[in-house]
Amino acid sequence: MENSITWGVVVAVLGVAFVLWVVRDKIRGKPVPDALRTGKRLPEFEAMDEDGNGVASRDLSGSPAVILFVRGTWCPFCSKQVANLTRYYKDINDLGAKLILVTPKPLETTRRVAEMFGVDFDFWLDESLEVSKKLGLLQPAGVPKDQRGQYGEDTLWPTSLVVDASGTIRFSELSRFIADRPDPRKLLNALQKL
Repeated sequence: MENSITWGVVVAVLGVAFVLWVVRDKIRGKPVPDALRTGKRLPEFEAMDEDGNGVASRDLSGSPAVILFVRGTWCPFCSKQVANLTRYYKDINDLGAKLILVTPKPLETTRRVAEMFGVDFDFWLDESLEVSKKLGLLQPAGVPKDQRGQYGEDTLWPTSLVVDASGTIRFSELSRFIADRPDPRKLLNALQKL
């Protein structure tokens, strides 16, 4: 009896080890692209605000910013991240920082999201995913099949940045998994250190 229990434990441990070896790249997650590493200057990129006006990363010069690259309202993990961040909005705002959400979702949905959370986020639209491609954040075929009619097939990889007033990235984190997002207190702590 003892031998069968011991062999059962050995087989179970080997099975878990094999599964972890097979999915090791997924556990490690996607690495932060070189252009977005902490200590680098935020790359130049252009997008559109929710009113259809052009905006650019250089417009952030002079004040710190929290920049979240979020996939859209169809993503429950992005929605939860934004909802969690709203609790810290006043603290972020009191530190003089801008809070910017970069998203590939259509412009007509951004106003509803802003009203839903009741917080004055800046929404920057990357509908063509050109910014995501440039920054190394493109996630090909990342939109669930049932959402592709409205949102297309490709999306961006969820990413959180804190940029100082001179445009230097002081915090950079890509979600390791689609469901993984940094605790908003990490973003606030990075801002408080500036």
